[in-house]
Amino acid sequence: MDSEVHRSVSLRATRRADRNTQTQQIKDVENGPFSSFGRMPQDYPLKIVWKRGFIRLVLVAGILWMLIILTVLLFHVWSCQSSLTFLSAICDKDSKVFFILGTMGFVPKPQHRCSIPVADDPDSVIIPKERTPDKIVEKLSYILEDDPSNSGSQSAPLFGGHESWTQREQSFKLNTTMKVHCGFIRNGGAEMDPADVKYAEKCRFVVASGIFDGYDTPHQPSNISVRSQKLFCFLMAVDQKSLNFIKENVTVREDGHGGKWVGIWRLILLRNPPYDEPRRNGKVPKILTHRLFPQAEYSIWIDGKMELIVDPLLILERYLWRGKHTFAIARHKHHQSIYEEADAIKRRKRYARLLVDLHMKIYLYEGMESWSLMKKTISDVPEGAIIIREHTALNNVFSCLWFNEVDLFTPRDQLSFGYVVYRLGDAFKFYMFPNCEYNSLFVLHSHTREHSSVVEWAKSWDELKRLKESRGGLGLWTPYPGDLDSIYLPPVARTSQAG
Repeated sequence: MDSEVHRSVSLRATRRADRNTQTQQIKDVENGPFSSFGRMPQDYPLKIVWKRGFIRLVLVAGILWMLIILTVLLFHVWSCQSSLTFLSAICDKDSKVFFILGTMGFVPKPQHRCSIPVADDPDSVIIPKERTPDKIVEKLSYILEDDPSNSGSQSAPLFGGHESWTQREQSFKLNTTMKVHCGFIRNGGAEMDPADVKYAEKCRFVVASGIFDGYDTPHQPSNISVRSQKLFCFLMAVDQKSLNFIKENVTVREDGHGGKWVGIWRLILLRNPPYDEPRRNGKVPKILTHRLFPQAEYSIWIDGKMELIVDPLLILERYLWRGKHTFAIARHKHHQSIYEEADAIKRRKRYARLLVDLHMKIYLYEGMESWSLMKKTISDVPEGAIIIREHTALNNVFSCLWFNEVDLFTPRDQLSFGYVVYRLGDAFKFYMFPNCEYNSLFVLHSHTREHSSVVEWAKSWDELKRLKESRGGLGLWTPYPGDLDSIYLPPVARTSQAG
């Protein structure tokens, strides 16, 4: 009996609590935001649905936008890897976007070789009727007489001249009329035979190469059209040692006008080599092609160990005329900073460490920073084995200044290229094309013997002083007008064991 009474009391208490809760909920609603209406508005559920739908719409639109961007980026990467000419032609591998995608891992590792979007038929290539106008430098002349007093010396004339630090600094200031050092100082060496001078005067389009110190024999270009054979002069500069070596190993044909030929190549003998180092001698025809063959309007330089396998007319169309460029060179496979390249040169014992360090300290003192994404250039380090140029006045100035750096400092021209670009600023425009295309332009042959110079292995200043070249690299021995003691080269992260 007692248990039933307790159960009844408990049930009544529970019902009373439920009624109190319902009453309180009603009061909350009445006192809520809609109490003035006495009840919730009929469109309140619609507003909730609309707000949720809007948020979903924004999220879906954001996701779709991101998918579109990702699709475009992936298409860009895919087009750059495509073998189809149309797709590879629209790819811009020079863009910072492409480089950033590569650092994020979206771009596959660069190919050693890739297809080049060249025209299909050399006969269909239209040669521009007019040259690129000279707007920045309109008149260019060269210093032909040496002035040894610039270095306090009374030595014989040097091929590069005794350029003073003041003259060097002035040469980087572009003007409409300029007169600069550019090799070929009178009685400085590298003279051509009169028969070769006369032959070169008719050459508007030139494929140039060079062999020095007898460490190569000429390699015949392939896939050369009849039109290009008639249009281009194939000129190979050699020293006497190389000419003798070539005669001993391949057939040299002599024409009735004093010309010497190996297949399609006309051998151009440079008498009295201007430098002690064969490597530095090789920079004369490579960088100063416009001085060696002054009548040329366009030139393609290839190193002596290379066999050209693409028609030169197609090369000019692809790398100059199609993009309205006047200077084209490939980017280095591994390095983008000259300080990375300098580290690799020292590591591979390609030149004396002390001289390379001094060279780089001068550049760092003069404001040359390591390459970064903030720079406008895609890289500061080229693969200089192929250089494609229209011989405009500004390009000729650039070539002169580039050569002067090689003459003053080390013959490792990759270190000087980016510095001269930096000094000329936005005035000098050039196209730096992908390394995989560079490797598709030629077949690389081994040297007949490995070239080396004793200065490359020197380890101390005392040893270097005994080996100092008397005609080149004098900027490393002439007191520099700046305090280099406080200059410390930037640390280098080695990006490649091979580099």
